[in-house]
Amino acid sequence: MFAKLAQPYPLGATLCDQGCNFSIHCPDNQEIKLILFDAENKRTTIELGNEYMGCRYVFVPGVKAGQRYGYQIRDKHELRLVLDPYAQALDKTPFYVEPFTADKSWEFAKSVVVDHQFDWQQATLPQVPYEETVLFETHVKGFTKQHPQLDEQHQGSYLGLCQPQVIEFFKDQGITTLQLLPVTSCMSEPHLLKMDKVNFWGYNSLCFMAPEPRYAANDAVTELKTMVRELHKNGIEVIMDIVFNHTAEGGEGGPKFHFKCLDKNYYLQDSNKNYLNYTGCGNTVDLTYQPSLNIVLDTLRNWVTHYQIDGFRFDLAATLGRKRDRFDTQSAFFKAIAQDPILRQVKLIAEPWDVGPDGYQLGHFPRGWNECNDRFRDTVKSYWLEGNNNVKEFATRLMGSRDMFSAGGWPDKLPVNFISYHDGFTLHDLVSYNHKHNHANGENNRDGHGDNRSNNHGVEGETSNYSVIYKRERQKRNLMTTLLFSFGIPHLLAVDSLSHTQGGNNNAYCQDNEISWADWDLSKDDKRFNTWLTQMLAARKQIMSPFIKAFSGHERGHHRIHWHRSNGQMMTAEDWQGLNAFALYLGLYKTGNELMFLVNSSDIPTRYRLPSGSKWSVVCDTSESRLNQRQVQTTYMQSAKSMTILYRE
Repeated sequence: MFAKLAQPYPLGATLCDQGCNFSIHCPDNQEIKLILFDAENKRTTIELGNEYMGCRYVFVPGVKAGQRYGYQIRDKHELRLVLDPYAQALDKTPFYVEPFTADKSWEFAKSVVVDHQFDWQQATLPQVPYEETVLFETHVKGFTKQHPQLDEQHQGSYLGLCQPQVIEFFKDQGITTLQLLPVTSCMSEPHLLKMDKVNFWGYNSLCFMAPEPRYAANDAVTELKTMVRELHKNGIEVIMDIVFNHTAEGGEGGPKFHFKCLDKNYYLQDSNKNYLNYTGCGNTVDLTYQPSLNIVLDTLRNWVTHYQIDGFRFDLAATLGRKRDRFDTQSAFFKAIAQDPILRQVKLIAEPWDVGPDGYQLGHFPRGWNECNDRFRDTVKSYWLEGNNNVKEFATRLMGSRDMFSAGGWPDKLPVNFISYHDGFTLHDLVSYNHKHNHANGENNRDGHGDNRSNNHGVEGETSNYSVIYKRERQKRNLMTTLLFSFGIPHLLAVDSLSHTQGGNNNAYCQDNEISWADWDLSKDDKRFNTWLTQMLAARKQIMSPFIKAFSGHERGHHRIHWHRSNGQMMTAEDWQGLNAFALYLGLYKTGNELMFLVNSSDIPTRYRLPSGSKWSVVCDTSESRLNQRQVQTTYMQSAKSMTILYRE
């Protein structure tokens, strides 16, 4: 009877009312056996009596949700327990003491059978338009661990991120979309375990489909779904940062959790069967190999179907389009996504590079993909913080980097613009440090990027010098105004809204402490900046979003764009070589709403002559710490190293 219920697909553990089907892809290990564990860790060994195309499978009657299991394999004459790569949950936070031997594998985290029934309470998907999307990069634990209004049981957890106080903050801030640092199960790298540290960011995937247990009080599956449901009820999207380019098994000599013992072809290998390391993490998942492609696509559908996830940000996404040492926009992965009725409906964001050959692919991903625009980051930071007066480059980024992202493909091909990300300086540290200070990471300050393009404005680190503080706060406003009023999807680091400092650490990946935890104890300057940013996000939605929509697609050529010198005359070819003060004029159609950008990167105030007509409303002047609503008409005096946005209906 039960033999008929046994099926090779879907892979993983699939429940029905009579029991559970277990199936695993394991062509490199024919002696594999299913092990079930009871509450006292007593084992039941079950033969996988069926085989199909490299998959071994069996139906086990009577199995219920919550059943812990693993697979026993023979590894060099030792019996090792491996995780199910398709595991939907883990029974505890993965941990081991180096080295990870076959004996220790039996004490490691176990796979868990999951029943995905859940009451979504009729919560609907927010489906925020691209032109209105504001990404808020958030660490589940780090953002709420020190939140003063949350109960201790909710701090640093999935449920903490959806408490009314936190949701109210998101809504007041004007955030449409949370981009969560990885919430899939991960394992800290061996070198971190030796230093008694953890991979705080989570970019070291263990089981792609299992939510990270350390952010849950009891049940990571239910608590993550609850978080998504409550955010959706409040119109906030949830995007997962997900890592398919490598796994926690590392390279040669790395730990064996699953893939290495089941099928080594999951990873790219050279002619000597050594792992190719195009990710900088020891191994590279080979998506030209059908089982690798299958688990990636199955994983994505799992998160969208069972967790109502609104989209994904793909870490080192160039790896996903690789054919060994070349990147291919026509790869099977991109084609599979484009034809998938579930996946082609969600937001897809690529980090468009990896560290291998042909690895930098900004602007080359297919339609339907948005891309993290590091050219915007570097140009804008250099312009405001380093005095690199490359007006042409700055203007190109302001107008949506159309040298790489044609407006004909907008809004779905809008670039994702950003100033700060989880890796690198926070916004506050960008204006407070000239050098990285990563000593807490235990690598003698050798780790982390050296190209920060930052400016401490005369003092390294925190200071009480009012003149220095004023310059720093003004530059923060310059950077954020440029980000929010450029054409693109703005990406903000969540802790930047709180002016959080990491003490100059630009690579805090292993800092599960106050260095990374958002500091909610705000100074007067911090509160003032948060209020300013909240109002600017509201202004962007009201004013800039309609301009982005209008400048997208077939209508893009029907609007007015003019570049002016401060005296009102049109800019000449010579002006583009380094003019310190210029203006951008935008007008919708022939007589529609108008925007003016007054940009003064010089050290002296500059008076601008404005286009004639009715009065302009001042949206913001970055030389001012508050938004002061007023109108101007013929001229405007712009302070040094600042910019102003004007609007006229």
